[in-house]
Amino acid sequence: MTIYKKRLYNNNQNSLLLDSSFKCDEQDTVLAVSLRHLSERKMRVCAVRLQRVPGWCEGMTPAENHPLPAVRVKAESYGQRPAGSAGSLGRIPTVTGERIRAAAVLRGADAGERPDVSGNESGIAEILSFVFRQSNLPAGGGFFVYENLVSRRTCMNTLVIVVIAAACLLAGYTLYGRWLANKWGIDPSAKTPAVLKEDGEDYVPTDGWTVFAHQFSSIAGAGPVTGAIQAAAFGWLPVFLWIVIGGIFFGAVTDFGALYASVKNEGKSMGLLIEKYIGKTGRKLFLLFCWLFTLIVTAAFADMVAGTFDAYVTVEGVRQLAPAAQANGAAGTISLLFIAFAMVFGLIQKKFHFSGWKEAAAGLACTVAALGIGMCFPLTAGRDTWAYLTFAYIFVAAVVPMWILMQPRDYMTTFMFVGMIIGAVVGLVVARPSMNLPAFTGFHNEGLGDLFPILFVTVACGAVSGFHSLVSSGTSSKTVSNEKDMLKVGYGAMVLESLLAVIALCVAGAAAAADGTAAAGTPFQIFSTGVAGLLEMFGIPVYVAQCFMTMCVSALALSTLDSVARIGRMSFQELFSVDDMERAEGWRKVLCNKYFATVITLVCGYILTQIGYANIWPLFGSANQLLSALVLITLCVFLKVTGRENRTLLIPLAIMLCVTFTALVERSAALVQAIQAGSAMFMVEGLQLIIALLLMVLGVTIVYTSGKELFGKKKAFPAGAQTSLNEN
Repeated sequence: MTIYKKRLYNNNQNSLLLDSSFKCDEQDTVLAVSLRHLSERKMRVCAVRLQRVPGWCEGMTPAENHPLPAVRVKAESYGQRPAGSAGSLGRIPTVTGERIRAAAVLRGADAGERPDVSGNESGIAEILSFVFRQSNLPAGGGFFVYENLVSRRTCMNTLVIVVIAAACLLAGYTLYGRWLANKWGIDPSAKTPAVLKEDGEDYVPTDGWTVFAHQFSSIAGAGPVTGAIQAAAFGWLPVFLWIVIGGIFFGAVTDFGALYASVKNEGKSMGLLIEKYIGKTGRKLFLLFCWLFTLIVTAAFADMVAGTFDAYVTVEGVRQLAPAAQANGAAGTISLLFIAFAMVFGLIQKKFHFSGWKEAAAGLACTVAALGIGMCFPLTAGRDTWAYLTFAYIFVAAVVPMWILMQPRDYMTTFMFVGMIIGAVVGLVVARPSMNLPAFTGFHNEGLGDLFPILFVTVACGAVSGFHSLVSSGTSSKTVSNEKDMLKVGYGAMVLESLLAVIALCVAGAAAAADGTAAAGTPFQIFSTGVAGLLEMFGIPVYVAQCFMTMCVSALALSTLDSVARIGRMSFQELFSVDDMERAEGWRKVLCNKYFATVITLVCGYILTQIGYANIWPLFGSANQLLSALVLITLCVFLKVTGRENRTLLIPLAIMLCVTFTALVERSAALVQAIQAGSAMFMVEGLQLIIALLLMVLGVTIVYTSGKELFGKKKAFPAGAQTSLNEN
């Protein structure tokens, strides 16, 4: 990879006007030069000369890439003058091994001595000279010399990174995942809670791949994309290592363990598992923690979705249609149609019980129909409108039976996710872009803070996430029809999400500038724009690619929202429920009503959206990882009580406790400083501080309560656990 450092000098005044960079792969025979940034300076290109040592190239820069006319790149032999160019160069710059004496001047103009610049370490020098003329000056005057100061560095190919990640994750699933399954015990002949407690709403026996689709769609939210790209400020290498190592030994183990423990205990959620193995106090505290956490997730992702579909931008205080208004509106319309077609698909499945290729064909037909109609009839609306529609959707998703909306929608969404991942991977294979982000930038970043603990809470869902365990024990455990599917659903969905995080990292690396500067925009914008560009390579129209990727990115958040709303509702109900609800007090019955619990959860989540996504995300990362630590300690107690191996979970547990409490303490200290400085607002920093303190108090209490059970005297097997163990 050759990195061109471009500096634009005024030929008459010898002053630096522009300093930027671009990349040119050595294998390329055409150098595409983007000149969009020069249009603001009212310049046009008079002549371009490209000289490379060794080798030469010739081609045309695509005119559609910039508003200036197409530029011809001439191939010349070293030492010869450029032929037939307006304002020809009077002298070719000399090459002296590792140093370049940049002394190219225009004939008839006295530019003076140019500054010495460093050459490349390999001793091979390259010069790229552009001659500019200001458009408002007469011909023959006001020329500019565009000198390129060249350096070299070795950049890893993104395809190699993806292949290494895929190989490691597959090996982790095949070796470590199956070892855990064999060690803990899987009984394919045992009846699962979905079969024993089938009720047509929450407990629904479902095909293993459909449950896998639901699990993956629910956990693969905004986290793996947002976290990986944000944390790349520390360099791509530490992010890559944490995603792969964390995915195999932390995240996949937590997800699989939560699913396993729930299935072995009649489909109980994590809160009820804590009550069974730790005590009622621990259960109440954990349920309160989970409910607060679902509010944070709801607020962060709902605000993200509404912003993605927003068709308007504010320019100098005036609201106007955004350039991407049609694509954003189309993605929103597709989302609404997805809900309708998902319900149609669910009814078809309920009536005809399709499976195999018939189920896939019906699901794919509904997916394509939603995409096609949505792109043809886009609905343009503002952020507030989309926020109301988003909360209306997740209310419906939280209260209707699983089979009529969530399961068919997740199944249809999987087609989009698979298409997105395949498109990105194939694009990386064909384009073979380099990883332009630096491998490592240091242990401190001005914008994020210290690598420990920030890296480990920023890259959450791609490596380990407590929210995943709520999905595993809250919904997936109630639909698994055979225990042999648990490894595929719990461990397999997590390692696939880790691969998605690596792909997002590589897309961001390919989109970065050649000097390592990250691409501008939000992580979602960087990812969707990058993959859309890869899809365009295969002849897909720009509008279709933009709509598809915008919808895919929003679907990542929407598929998480419908699950987290349902889990939040169930956590609120369990918080106030008692064993004999028929004889419970009237107020308790009201609080445990699923409609009332859903409304309370979503109203509180909507209030938190006023803080804004950017302010919620740091708190989400810390709370999410603390939840994973609490789940790990619960699993350790469960495995100990039931006589199963738990030592492999102790190291991840200790690390996550250190990471999360450090992050929460640092965040709280920063919020206190902001309040003391008088720069804080109650609805932003004030609410964040209250929630952070609540999470820390709850976390410490739960860890203390669980720790006494984990390191105390070994209990006798509970009856339910003993039965499950004997079955294995």
